[in-house]
Amino acid sequence: MKHHLPAGSLAEGDWSLRLTPDRAGWAYSGLRVLELAPGGSLTFATGEEEMVVLPLSGEGVGVECDGTSFELAGRCDVFSGVTDFAYVPRDAEVSVSAPGGAKIALPSARCNRRLTARYGPAEKVPVELRGTGQCSREVHNFAAAGVFDADKLIAVEVLTPGGNWSSYPPHKHDEDRPGEECPLEEVYYFEVAEGPAGPGVAYQRVYGTVDRPIDVLAEVRSGDVVTIPHGWHGPSMAVPGYDLYYLNVMAGPSPDRAWLIRDDPAHGWIRDTWDDQSVDPRLPMTSTGGER
Repeated sequence: MKHHLPAGSLAEGDWSLRLTPDRAGWAYSGLRVLELAPGGSLTFATGEEEMVVLPLSGEGVGVECDGTSFELAGRCDVFSGVTDFAYVPRDAEVSVSAPGGAKIALPSARCNRRLTARYGPAEKVPVELRGTGQCSREVHNFAAAGVFDADKLIAVEVLTPGGNWSSYPPHKHDEDRPGEECPLEEVYYFEVAEGPAGPGVAYQRVYGTVDRPIDVLAEVRSGDVVTIPHGWHGPSMAVPGYDLYYLNVMAGPSPDRAWLIRDDPAHGWIRDTWDDQSVDPRLPMTSTGGER
């Protein structure tokens, strides 16, 4: 399985990106991206997957599901603010519309329970500043475990100022160690801010163990995906001059829906240095009001 999937390589039908669990070669995690022209709409079935309708760009996104309508305020782009969102359950028919056009991500997870369609307001999304110094980043925990109820799906957004490292120290979540680590399949979806001369780039590292090898060192650009079935992952490197956004989608077999990770013991010591450093003054980069 190829784990770095460049923008456009997962396009299918109405979707500019459609990554199903089967296509990823695993059992749970998935992601779709929909790009609607002004006045555009799409109706689709969720099937076995629960999903979140998450505007990446575009304002005034309409969502209809189970006889309920949601109007999402959205945002200009992923670097301009925290967005509101809608949760839609498995076995549902969903209609999404965008009078002004929109780019919409739908992180998903194959699941068992059918929950209720719900609205997630931007002002209730916990914004976390994680790490310090050049490890500083901003995390939008919109569908994190313990924050927003779902059956299997865990999803967060991460913003990293140019020159900083995210997903660091490298960590993994591919073994069942009660209270310490739990298996989660993970998708990284990237957007990279542009510079004066055009599109930016970033880098993603994934590496495995002797028993379960995996080796990825990818130059990533806007719209790229990296799939992580197992192994240590990190850093996600925002090169100087180009801010980095990524959407993490995770799900796994545990009934607890927990995010339990284990640092690579060769690099976990870096956390001990954070107490002596300040958070990058460029953070927070966004607000729920959409101001940078």
